[in-house]
Amino acid sequence: MIFVTGGCGFIGSCFVLDWLRDQQEPLLNIDALTYAGHPGNLEAAAGNPNYHFVHGDIRDKSLMRDLFQQWKPRAIVHFAAESHVDRSIAAPSAFVDTNVTGTVNLLQAAQELVQTLPPEEAHAFRFLNVSTDEVFGSLEPTDAAFSEAHRYQPNSPYSASKASADHFVRAWWHTYQLPTITTNCSNNYGPRQFPEKLIPLVIHNALRGQPLPVYGDGMQVRDWLHVSDHCSALRAVLAQGRPGETYNIGGRSVMTNLDVVRGICAMLDELRPRATPHAGLITHVTDRRGHDRRYAIDDSRLAAELGWQPKMRFADGIRQTVQWYLDNSAWVESVTSGSYRQWVEQQYHSRAAR
Repeated sequence: MIFVTGGCGFIGSCFVLDWLRDQQEPLLNIDALTYAGHPGNLEAAAGNPNYHFVHGDIRDKSLMRDLFQQWKPRAIVHFAAESHVDRSIAAPSAFVDTNVTGTVNLLQAAQELVQTLPPEEAHAFRFLNVSTDEVFGSLEPTDAAFSEAHRYQPNSPYSASKASADHFVRAWWHTYQLPTITTNCSNNYGPRQFPEKLIPLVIHNALRGQPLPVYGDGMQVRDWLHVSDHCSALRAVLAQGRPGETYNIGGRSVMTNLDVVRGICAMLDELRPRATPHAGLITHVTDRRGHDRRYAIDDSRLAAELGWQPKMRFADGIRQTVQWYLDNSAWVESVTSGSYRQWVEQQYHSRAAR
């Protein structure tokens, strides 16, 4: 059996569904079901005898210890995290509690289990820590892309909490010889992403004729990774990655935020036309505090060692993503509750337009 934390979230649910489709090994999903963890994401797993679910919080140290001792997984894939930069700016303590303390709880529980295993099983155990390229900070226009050796320079409470978690994972490898691996991925997109992130937010607002908020001039550069490619990379790392190593995962689709928004607008003009072009809804708002200007990923280690590379072209992936949101309006309505609308109002509508 393997454990997955945060399997009801955006990336976690994709990993769970792909795993159950392709593998016969049982999987236990541990999820606290916060606002971003939607049980409906895993409707397709219902009734699968290899799928098990525990409604639990990684901040609960006793529960994590009990689960590891009871089920004795051979690996854990750790997704569970507070992940939205804007929310981290408004309430940083929650990010420390979940992303740092929660990760340490898992490391301790895994270490205690591994100490009881026969040497061969202990050697084969894996703790896969799913992290982000945001821990590396921001690049200048002419800087080389982030490699695994790039210095950590987190610039937001979110990225600082993830960087801290990464350091603890590294410490458990070097101090306790717990077989850990960390991956640092670029911006994910795809079906079932909570609409506080750029792409689903733009689709959601555009379909309602609401302003499409773009921070600052919109020239922030990101590398876009389709969630299915991310999950295939994680499976490769889990199967073949070297303990103690880190691996960058990129989508090889570098674009400015403004170009992404304009592309979505053009696609919606085709798929769901309105009287005036959707691009007329674009509204530049006051930039986020400490907003990183450019990310870029060098994933050559992953390609060279494990033979992985992304398969989804951004043009295909974004069309598939837009179509999914058009076809799944009930899902969107179920996650965009009153609290979501209040958050959007606080975050964007109250900002002065540029």
